[in-house]
Amino acid sequence: MRNVFYRILILVIIIEILFAIFWPPGLWTLVLIVPIFLIGLRDVANKRQTIRKNFPVLGNIRYLLESIRPEIMQYFVETDTEGRPINRIFRSLIYQRAKKQTDTTPFGTQSDVYKSGYEWLAHSVYAIQDRKMDHDPKVRIGSKDCKQPYDCSLYNISAMSYGSLSKNAVMALNGGAKIGGFFHNTGEGAISPFHIEHGGDLVWQIGTGYFGCRNKEGEFDIEKFTENAVRPTVKMIEIKISQGAKPGHGGILPAVKNTEEIAAIRGVEPHTTVFSPPGHSAFSNADELIQFIKKLREASGGKPVGFKLCIGRRGEFKDFCRAMIKHDTTPDFITVDGGEGGTGAAPVEFSNSLGMPLRDGLAFVHDTLIGYGLRKEIKLIASGKIMTGFHMIRAMALGADVCTSARAMMLALGCIQALQCNSNTCPVGVATQNKMLMNGLNVEDKKQRVANFQKGTIHSFVELLAAAGIPDSSQVERRYINRRVDMTRICTYEELYPSIQEGSLID
Repeated sequence: MRNVFYRILILVIIIEILFAIFWPPGLWTLVLIVPIFLIGLRDVANKRQTIRKNFPVLGNIRYLLESIRPEIMQYFVETDTEGRPINRIFRSLIYQRAKKQTDTTPFGTQSDVYKSGYEWLAHSVYAIQDRKMDHDPKVRIGSKDCKQPYDCSLYNISAMSYGSLSKNAVMALNGGAKIGGFFHNTGEGAISPFHIEHGGDLVWQIGTGYFGCRNKEGEFDIEKFTENAVRPTVKMIEIKISQGAKPGHGGILPAVKNTEEIAAIRGVEPHTTVFSPPGHSAFSNADELIQFIKKLREASGGKPVGFKLCIGRRGEFKDFCRAMIKHDTTPDFITVDGGEGGTGAAPVEFSNSLGMPLRDGLAFVHDTLIGYGLRKEIKLIASGKIMTGFHMIRAMALGADVCTSARAMMLALGCIQALQCNSNTCPVGVATQNKMLMNGLNVEDKKQRVANFQKGTIHSFVELLAAAGIPDSSQVERRYINRRVDMTRICTYEELYPSIQEGSLID
């Protein structure tokens, strides 16, 4: 192929010489031909890509097609039910609710109802009239030691940091939370000015880097914590032990991304590489974690304090429960993240093969707390691909009191699932720090869409409760959710995740 390229090159040079002698206007063809042959010369000279070297110019078509493969798959190949990680049916539903468009579906379900894994809610012939239902249900979060309990919406914004998201995206999310009266989790990147500009309720997440509450050595600083924790908009504090997409994995903030602004927000030295270790330095065992929770609750003026984790070794969570009993102190809430959780970037092995999925982890945490007699003091928050009213009911059947979502809220902002969150090239300005791209995200418009989507999802959730004859979310039971195990066998969640007796694990 290279010999052919050289022969064509010689032939073209001869033709151009003849043009120059007999027909000077023909030299304009050089505008097209010269760039092509410069590309060809570069390809022949390269030592890293065999296809380009063996097939100069033409080999580039392969790399072009590979670069646009995600778009081809999304727009031309995938069906409504096959898209990953979120299929088109759910994406379209989120867009419709965010824009307050019709969200009904014609001609019946597209799901294969006889396929293994199909799930449904058991409705009741004694359905409740919709007007008798509470369409803005709240759950109070706060244990016996909490002085400032928080009345929490049932559907909220999960953890996403400024830096991972653009400032416009953060402001739109927080503005939506303010309009709709639900909370916005800051993520572990600290509280930025964009989190507080619109005054929406915040859950301040504290990760292993202790951003916003750290000293120069990167260790926890109680005085800096108190400064932020007593802010009126901070309603709860969440200690992030692990997250579903990459449990047990630390993080790196490269020096090139550590700008003066980011450094000021996170409390680090600008233009330096900052590491978030995989584990906490403020505690190293279950007893120390419980004491740390108590310390944060006191320093915040009695606000609810909890922790977030993806279940790994079950025995370690049981250690937490035994420490709660030993010290007569519990967190006010526990957020259970599933292994299917999302992130801007994670190693493939961590994302695909580490961490217990949400439904299994949630059922385990709920049952374990019941077994140790601790469930009444602690509220459970479920996080992991919860995008519809049915997803909420399913999570509550397994023990959740409250649900959160990150990717659904990003879609409500206008995310098109371009899968470029880790490249700073998000085309809709959500997961990028490129000023040109983020300026395309209109905060005033998008914050209303976030509020619309949350309200529409809550409305759908309440309608499902009414259809099932369930007056309150706390009364959702596992026996109401059915799952097809195979062609001829159906099991309820009570059969798949058997409940246990109160206090049965204490001994």
